Amino acid sequence: MRLFYHPEITKVSLAGVLYALGDPVRLEIVKRLADQEELPCAALCIPIAKSTLSHHFKILRDAGVLHCRKEGTQHINSLRRQELDDRFPGLLDAVLECSEADESDC
Repeated sequence: MRLFYHPEITKVSLAGVLYALGDPVRLEIVKRLADQEELPCAALCIPIAKSTLSHHFKILRDAGVLHCRKEGTQHINSLRRQELDDRFPGLLDAVLECSEADESDC
C-alpha cells in the first residue's frame, strides 16, 4: 500500500497554502470538508474527471491543507484545520469567509 505524503506543518509555507486555495475546485473541496469532519473522495460529487480530482487532492495534500488516510478501498480526507490555525492563525477562516461573501455577491 502506497502511503500519502503529508508535509510537517513546520515545512508548510503560506505561499503554498494560498496557491492550493486559489483554485476554485480546490477551494470547493476545502469548503465542503470545512462543513464535515471527514469525507471520502467519492462523497464530494465534484463533476470533473477522476484523474483531475486526484490531482487537486494531491496539491492540497502537498500544500499541507489536507490529510488523507486509507480506509478499506476509500480515501478519507480531512482538513488539517488545527495545525493550519496554529501555523497561520485565522487564515483558513478568513479564506472561507471571503469565499462565502463572494458567492453572496452573485
